[in-house]
Amino acid sequence: MPPVPADPTALHPMPEHPRVVLLKPLVKSPLIEVGDFSYYDDPDDPTAFETRNVLYHYGPERLVIGKYCALGTGTRFIMNGANHRMDGPSTFPFPTMGASWAEHFDLITDLPGRGDTVVGNDVWFGHGATVMPGVRIGHGAIIAAGAVVTGDVPDYGIAGGNPARLIRTRYDAADITRLLAVAWWDWPVQHITRHVRTIMSGTVADLEEAAAQIDQP
Repeated sequence: MPPVPADPTALHPMPEHPRVVLLKPLVKSPLIEVGDFSYYDDPDDPTAFETRNVLYHYGPERLVIGKYCALGTGTRFIMNGANHRMDGPSTFPFPTMGASWAEHFDLITDLPGRGDTVVGNDVWFGHGATVMPGVRIGHGAIIAAGAVVTGDVPDYGIAGGNPARLIRTRYDAADITRLLAVAWWDWPVQHITRHVRTIMSGTVADLEEAAAQIDQP
């Protein structure tokens, strides 16, 4: 019997733990893209992820989350819609209040944005992490609990604090290059299933050896 992969379309991959949801079958917004098996864990209502965890998301910028990402409870993405003007005496968004103030809506719509927020593959977010607009987080990164990420995080970087800083990288530069070349998250899911133990606990060389077997019968 060949090994059986998990189901990427299951909203609740662990039925006995409804606090965990896969995000790809959950999200409906065309402005949010999520890869296979990325999940969110919340004891209250994980299915409210789009409204409770992706904030001020009016577009056109997108939130892109890669495959195999783990989002701890309270992980939040602040999007460009949260911006206020800072080039005048007041930061108050008068036009959003309506009436004649709405005639000045161009003061809101012409605010500069930082573009899409992009999360790579295999990223782990600790409890209560916050990601600010336009941030790019690399593959294999770890965002510590309570971190407020205001700037980009490199591949396999560990970032923590407020504002978050790079604490260290999980591997040296040479091994990170090798890991990115292997890109296990792009393997066929059947091949991933055969090599779960290697992906979770093997060496970089073990991963390279498994990658070389992809086209073998």
